Amino acid sequence: MHIGFLGLGNMGGPMARNLLKAGHRLTVFDPFPQAVAALVEGGASPADSPAAVASAKVEVIITMLPTADHVKQVYRGKDGLLANVDQGVLLIDSSTIDPLTAREVARFALAQGNPMLDAPVSGGTGGAAAGTLTFMVGGPVGVYDQALPVLSVMGQNIVHCGAAGNGQVAKIANNMLLGISMVGVAEAMALGVALGMDAKVLAGVINSSTGRCWSSMINNPFPGVMENTPASRGYSGGFGTDLMLKDLGLATEAARQARQPVVLGAVAQQLYQTFSLQGKGSLDFSAIIKMFRGES
Repeated sequence: MHIGFLGLGNMGGPMARNLLKAGHRLTVFDPFPQAVAALVEGGASPADSPAAVASAKVEVIITMLPTADHVKQVYRGKDGLLANVDQGVLLIDSSTIDPLTAREVARFALAQGNPMLDAPVSGGTGGAAAGTLTFMVGGPVGVYDQALPVLSVMGQNIVHCGAAGNGQVAKIANNMLLGISMVGVAEAMALGVALGMDAKVLAGVINSSTGRCWSSMINNPFPGVMENTPASRGYSGGFGTDLMLKDLGLATEAARQARQPVVLGAVAQQLYQTFSLQGKGSLDFSAIIKMFRGES
């Protein structure tokens, strides 16, 4: 299958490489030439604009973009995808954006004859490289079935969440909970150690008791508790604080529009905002424990 792929960053690059490994033909675009060059080395064909990708007679186009504004520009701009793509080409946006923008772009795509899905992912850069991502997919079930063979190359858990925009709803709700749970684990671990508990012993108790969760079991924020986690390598890699802050912002704004209170989500957003303003935005979000431990 001939697939267009736009957005070759920390997530999009590994996802595109898995498509190449599966034997698909790729035409790729990214504003950073080095990102394109890395995929070209693997066998992809380069394009110099979104319009060039759309004009390359692709059967599917996948986008992985930073923000809703980027999605609007890439899809609806004068030199964007919708102005140049053939009717019937399947469009899949795996960016994490707000549900309203996802629904708006999908409406424009469908109006000109292009089925579209929002399919944000969970699993981080490790999951992107391993092809084990979770895709949360919004759109018509028939279009979901059409996309399943392509998505299955990049992920292990492909979930149809309902109508257009619902993939984004699932993503921001999940990541809001993740941000809240990490704050809770960080606070509990910092308290236990401050009261004289060994961090590894405390983590073991939590992970065999009712406090266990992904943030305690897989990405424990206390340094030295687990190997191969951001906390054990100076909080490098992983899911950046500024990315978590972005997702919490999406969640709280969506909640405002829906008139739905998200009290803990708003508190978590403020904590990560404060941490980012301290210059820690590039650290893994588990580094929020530094605030509770009084570390600069």
